Amino acid sequence: MLLIFDLDGTLINTIDDLGQACNHALSACGFPTHKIEDYPRLVGNGINKLIERALPEEHRNEETVLRLREYFVPYYDEHNCDFSRPYDGIPELLEALKQKGDEAMRRKGEQWFLAVASNKYQAATEKIVAQLFPGVFDVVLGERAGVERKPDPQIVYDILKAKGERLEAKGEEILYIGDSLVDAETARAAASYLSTLNTQLSLVLCTWGFGTREQLEGAKPDYLVDHPLEVLKAVEGLEV
Repeated sequence: MLLIFDLDGTLINTIDDLGQACNHALSACGFPTHKIEDYPRLVGNGINKLIERALPEEHRNEETVLRLREYFVPYYDEHNCDFSRPYDGIPELLEALKQKGDEAMRRKGEQWFLAVASNKYQAATEKIVAQLFPGVFDVVLGERAGVERKPDPQIVYDILKAKGERLEAKGEEILYIGDSLVDAETARAAASYLSTLNTQLSLVLCTWGFGTREQLEGAKPDYLVDHPLEVLKAVEGLEV
């Protein structure tokens, strides 16, 4: 079994650190800043899109975005775990998944893999996961040069490849856990293709992140959960 987690808004609450970094970049370039509570509606599609959305509309162009990114990235690299923490229940969920994976290996010789699929740039994704979840995840992928960001499903295929699976995989069971419409679109796009290979991908959307319940319900996930430990019900559904 393969469990793929989004990072921001799913595993950890990163809004304070993202907002601080974006405000630093905006201020350094002479633009007005935002309240931290405004940032959940700006995130979800990577750093460049966050910066673009934070800029005044008349300044939303590639040149300005890249100029602000030069201030954003160094600041965020230094401060990306100042306030970011796992959501309540996430450590318990990951421990429970580890125990279930160990049991599956003992009973059936079935190996479980945990992965992260993020639109945050790769270096920051790796650093945050290593600091907050040391030794937990088998594959950690973020935004990489030459690879389309989510909702393009390539990151899912790359996780399968990193796991050692060919895309003509036999009957793999995959659970994709996220908190936004971007995650829903990513999972659905990947599921459409993988279903032709006898590989099932189910979507779990969580309400504690950055998406609204109305948005998440409209995405029609296989499971809508209000607490991290409810993800275990989705796992048990795939185990049947």
